[in-house]
Amino acid sequence: MGLIVTIIVGFIVGLIARAIMPGTQSMGLIMTTVLGIVGSLLASYGGSALGLYPAGSPVGWIASVVGALIVLFIYGMVTKKG
Repeated sequence: MGLIVTIIVGFIVGLIARAIMPGTQSMGLIMTTVLGIVGSLLASYGGSALGLYPAGSPVGWIASVVGALIVLFIYGMVTKKG
């Protein structure tokens, strides 16, 4: 059950991050989900390690979106053609 919840949360966070980020991101549903999962993991472990917020806190959603935005920015820089 935990894997399914992780995939769903990752997809939602990825969609939100793609909606916030200006410009067009040409990636499919799987990459959007991976983006959200990686951003969530980055924010969850980073925030907990720094003691910014406890695990399971509602601010974790905001941090997950911020983490996904950072991952999306890095992904855009790496795959930029030009």
